[in-house]
Amino acid sequence: MRVDQRHRIWGTGSYSGCMAASRNPLDDLRESIGHLANQLKLPGSERVDDLVGDLIGARPGPARPLAEVQAELDALVGLETVKEQVRALVALLQVQARRKAHGLPEVATSQHLVFLGNPGTGKTTVARLLAEMYRAVGLLQKGHLVEVDRSGLVGQYVGATAIKTDRVIRRALDGVLFIDEAYALAPEDGRTDFGPEAIEVLLKRMEDHRHRLVVIVAGYPRLMESFLLSNPGLRSRFAREITFPDYSVDELQTIFQRMLVQHEYTLEPGAEQMLRRILSGLHAGEDSGNARFARTLFEQALNRQALRLSLNEEQSLDSLDREAVMTLTADDIVEAALALGEEPEPEPTPEPEQPRWWRWLV
Repeated sequence: MRVDQRHRIWGTGSYSGCMAASRNPLDDLRESIGHLANQLKLPGSERVDDLVGDLIGARPGPARPLAEVQAELDALVGLETVKEQVRALVALLQVQARRKAHGLPEVATSQHLVFLGNPGTGKTTVARLLAEMYRAVGLLQKGHLVEVDRSGLVGQYVGATAIKTDRVIRRALDGVLFIDEAYALAPEDGRTDFGPEAIEVLLKRMEDHRHRLVVIVAGYPRLMESFLLSNPGLRSRFAREITFPDYSVDELQTIFQRMLVQHEYTLEPGAEQMLRRILSGLHAGEDSGNARFARTLFEQALNRQALRLSLNEEQSLDSLDREAVMTLTADDIVEAALALGEEPEPEPTPEPEQPRWWRWLV
């Protein structure tokens, strides 16, 4: 390599030297890696951002006060038992910190967690808030959340799984690694794949970085039990479980109403009753959708409203008033539900009025 090429790569030439004082050193590092990557012709999977992230990590923003994060947790709809358990986890850390300040021994407890619940029950949201709380009390330096599933950990050929899993763990250091649908790493059908390799690497790194990493595994209650039994090391490291219940009809209606308020929409008279009939018709369990269904229903209703207004031959879109663009009708809600494969619960049929002589006999 010629001297002038080395100067251009590492920024040691006179022009670069003059600029170095005013530049961020991390920017210089990123640029240098970029030049090296171009010359070495790294494959597409080895992006420069990945390399820089592995070397220097993400720069966290300012930490929020614990009281602010706890207030956001308390404002979530429902999940009362979940909130209580999260508050207990954080309180235990605070008390242990005070014991340490008084010269008393700390009780070593695992912070790794299992979140059990159906889709749309708030598991990812609570994991993000818990990561921020852990940062606020000093357990984690960054308190960020890295969310992955099986595809982010398991490779397609021998040796790729360990590399992918290690890379994800490096990204999550000083924060929380959230593995959704973790049961997919240990298929119940017994087929041979690389999922168990990812589990082995994860367990090893959890021990290596036990003071810098919190891992949360999440999924359906039934399948997560099989996952925890698939490897002897899992049950010992994931000793705490938090169960996320399905939302009730009242809670789903509150979530929908909050989205209306947030985005400045209203329901026409009668539409709220239709909304409740739709939510009451949902089948509880793994396929209910929960809050995710409420959000998708809201978005679909906006699409139906827009289509209805655009097809109105009596009024152009340019002449729509404020009330028209704010109002969702009962038909908007019904058509949105039908697009999602759901139907309103049938209206209860009133009992026929009995003749007067029958009432007298009764």
